[in-house]
Amino acid sequence: MIARLRRFLSEEDWTFATHELPVLPGSPGSVEHRTRHRIAYGAIAILLGLTGGFGNALISANTYTLQGALGLDPAEIAWLPTVYVMTNVSINLLLIKFRAQFGLRPFAMIFLGIYAALTFAHLFVRGFDTAILVRAASGMAGAAVSSLCLYYMMQALPAKWRLKAVVVGIGIPQCATPLARLFSPDLLAMSQWRTLYLFELGLALLSLAAVAFLRLPPTTRSKAFERLDFLTFPLFAGSMALFAAVLGLGRIVWWTNAAWIGWALIAAIPMLAAALLIEHHRVNPLLNTRWLGSADIVRFTIVTIMARIVLSEQSYASVGLLTVLGQNNDQLVPFFTIIFLASVAGVALSAITLDVTRLSHPIMLAIGLVAIAAFADSHATSLTRAPQMYASQALIAFAATYFLGPALLFGMTRALQQGTGHIISFIALFGMINSIGGLAGTALLGSYQQIREKANSAALVQSIDPTDPIVVQRLQAGGAAVSRVVGDPALRSAEGGAILSQTATREANVLAYDDVFRLIAGLAALTFCYLVFLMIRRTRRERRAALAQGPA
Repeated sequence: MIARLRRFLSEEDWTFATHELPVLPGSPGSVEHRTRHRIAYGAIAILLGLTGGFGNALISANTYTLQGALGLDPAEIAWLPTVYVMTNVSINLLLIKFRAQFGLRPFAMIFLGIYAALTFAHLFVRGFDTAILVRAASGMAGAAVSSLCLYYMMQALPAKWRLKAVVVGIGIPQCATPLARLFSPDLLAMSQWRTLYLFELGLALLSLAAVAFLRLPPTTRSKAFERLDFLTFPLFAGSMALFAAVLGLGRIVWWTNAAWIGWALIAAIPMLAAALLIEHHRVNPLLNTRWLGSADIVRFTIVTIMARIVLSEQSYASVGLLTVLGQNNDQLVPFFTIIFLASVAGVALSAITLDVTRLSHPIMLAIGLVAIAAFADSHATSLTRAPQMYASQALIAFAATYFLGPALLFGMTRALQQGTGHIISFIALFGMINSIGGLAGTALLGSYQQIREKANSAALVQSIDPTDPIVVQRLQAGGAAVSRVVGDPALRSAEGGAILSQTATREANVLAYDDVFRLIAGLAALTFCYLVFLMIRRTRRERRAALAQGPA
């Protein structure tokens, strides 16, 4: 039995031609497949990408429903998507070395098996502590599934389109978020929250069967793990997890009201500093601090973090505004259908128009589109509904997937120029930017929205004069609305005041979201201008270098 299991998990014997050799240990070989095999690889890549994306999207899209079904308060339910990011953000550091040392087949079967087992465990989750443990483990397994999506898509396209495959593979999981909101109403109508987990389990089992049926070409292996890895990784992963917890929960428990936020930061900062100090003096570091601290990579980090922050407009601001105005997932099916189609269009157009010599142009275009769309949304009122936001949100959904692939390739090309050892450092950086950047965007926008809501609410309440005829009319209208069930005139008047107060709160929230949209538009515009400045400066330097070489 053990021998059969070993044969099942072992890599195939494969003789590679010179041009088919894997680029890096742990990555599959570049084999020319038959057309039917390419189609199968492509279908499995889509299945894996959506499976990995649904891991967190189903929870994030249904937090209010899960909160009621599991009997949790807002702070407790916020831990479920946050703890997924806490473990997902840094696990790629180990996964890359695992693939390089043990091969792709064990990596695929072990982690997909773990993912299927964990989603099955979701069906029996009843307590908050158990739910946290399951979501944390799912975050680690989900990172492995997304990596497999990328590798399968690379096998689906010819070698000359390998970079386009990277763009498509990294973009597929991003399409899972609007799909999760499309499927959720029907899934929840069947059997509440358990159906969500059954759906995720079905995808995990299908992925496991598909990967077992069609293997990836084997990889070259080498000894990858070192003793110091097991010291550096806990320090780095622990610090990133604490930062993620602070960003995910800070706006809910509020930054200055929860003492644990301060203690988390006190622990996280020294842990990160210690990890970077150890890595700085290693011969074969997990994180190449000298390269990560170079001007080019620092600029890349700043721009990508800003992009992730402004792209949080869709996941937080627009959905939040529509929720305040009384719309839920059931009423937003056309809205999320348009977002899904725009996301797919962004992935497709990004791959079709890919130009490795101009990787910064798609990033600049995407951020510019976000600035335009956010400014358009900043004129929302309490009469705004989803149809008025179709065009702007389609632009943002397109930008979110259009920029991601070129941003990944921008960093990877610079990592490969310095040597294959820099790939691990870049993958860790890119994963951290996307995960922590997304949480930071939601934290920033959510905190700003709450601050502006309080300010707008105070301004609106101060302007209400009980002797104003319009105010008196609104109070009477509110009382008349409940006159059939409330006979006491004093109670009717109090109910009229409560209804007016609710209206004022709603208007304050709408104005606060408008302020958030303006903030996003301003940040996106500044980032766009910064990219233009960098591009102009680079062009001038290239011209000066050409002129200096001309006479020589």
